[in-house]
Amino acid sequence: MDELATGGPAVTATAGTTQTAVILRVLRVCLHCGFAVLLSVALVRLLGAGLQGTDWLTLGLALILAAVYVLGTVLEKRHSADPSQFDPRPYSHLWLGGVCMLWLLLIWSSADFVWLAFPLFFLQLHVLPLRLALPAIALSTVLVIAALWFHNAGVEGGALQLPMVLGPAFGAAFAVVTGLGYRALYVEAENQRFAAEELRRTRAELARSQHNAGTLAERARLAREIHDTLAQGFSSIVLMGRSAEKSLDDGDTATARDRLRTVQETASANLAEARNFVRGLQPPGLAENPAETPSPADALADPLVTSLRRLCEKTETEAAARGARLRCRFDLEGTPVQLPNPYRTTLLRAAQASLANVWVHARAGTAVVTLSFLGSEVAMDIYDDGTGFDPSAVADPAGRPDGSGYGLKSLQERVAALDGSLDIESAPGEGTVVAIRLPLGDAPARNEP
Repeated sequence: MDELATGGPAVTATAGTTQTAVILRVLRVCLHCGFAVLLSVALVRLLGAGLQGTDWLTLGLALILAAVYVLGTVLEKRHSADPSQFDPRPYSHLWLGGVCMLWLLLIWSSADFVWLAFPLFFLQLHVLPLRLALPAIALSTVLVIAALWFHNAGVEGGALQLPMVLGPAFGAAFAVVTGLGYRALYVEAENQRFAAEELRRTRAELARSQHNAGTLAERARLAREIHDTLAQGFSSIVLMGRSAEKSLDDGDTATARDRLRTVQETASANLAEARNFVRGLQPPGLAENPAETPSPADALADPLVTSLRRLCEKTETEAAARGARLRCRFDLEGTPVQLPNPYRTTLLRAAQASLANVWVHARAGTAVVTLSFLGSEVAMDIYDDGTGFDPSAVADPAGRPDGSGYGLKSLQERVAALDGSLDIESAPGEGTVVAIRLPLGDAPARNEP
């Protein structure tokens, strides 16, 4: 059925929220009331004159017309309130044709029903395309004039009076102008509804994409943290456990006890890391260690400098547990400044990953970690005299069955997030240098967690 006569979902969805919707609702209510009043007046006049002969047929047709009009209105209203209900809109042309046919029979029965043409003009304008609505209105106007002439032939001697032509003609013209205005308002309301729905869909899609992007970013962050902390710690525990077992088999209980102590310390550090993942706090390796007192030169850079020193000592211990002679040294250059937590975390994780590769893969005798404060940037270089490798031949970690090899990708992501640079210089048999540069600028003021 038509949205005009029945108050469809496009208009009622925004009724009461915009001025356009209010105007459309008022026009729609006026149309229904006008149809009901004109039909009621015609019925009252028919009943007041007394029912004789064909008047009973006229009464029946009028009641059928009222029932058909109300039925279409109710069905469309139910569908607009609940889209799962029967949708009568595909049958709107048949509904309009039935209403017009009943009206046509009534006007040849009684002149009192010709005035129902005015609300029918609005229905024709809205339901039919404009190229069909205008001819339909013109034809209806001619039928109204003909019906008035027919019913007044006995009274006026059959002459066609000017008011019989001007009244319906002006009424049709007024209905066309008003109907076109309504059509424009209706189109505007439809466009507003479509725009609002598109905006809601766009917002929902944006929210989903942001959620997915946040999820992926968080997964990448956790992957980096797990690789650079827990995975390295578990690897150390496994190696220390094997060394302790070998020492027990050899009867060297002192060495076994020392290896087990290292296992306990590493497990405790991993437990602290896991808890801090949950709490979202800074890495425990960067926390103050009350048992150690940094030198005055290290005061501003602590806890990073202290953490790097301890990391070098720990690397030597773990390498010795494997029977490797590795000397790991830490050097500090320049005047230290307080770094924000993201910078300290990135540098510490870079040193952890690089030194883990040194004592596990490089078979180096010497490793040096150099932290340099160069005014506009902070730099860290990790050098080892090991076997080296071809950086361009490093495989994608996703392709490794054991899940290893993620360290380089993780380090690149960390450095890129701080607008820094990462350079790896290495070749088979020539050792390796991992060089990291992070621009300072206003970085010390950016202490975001």
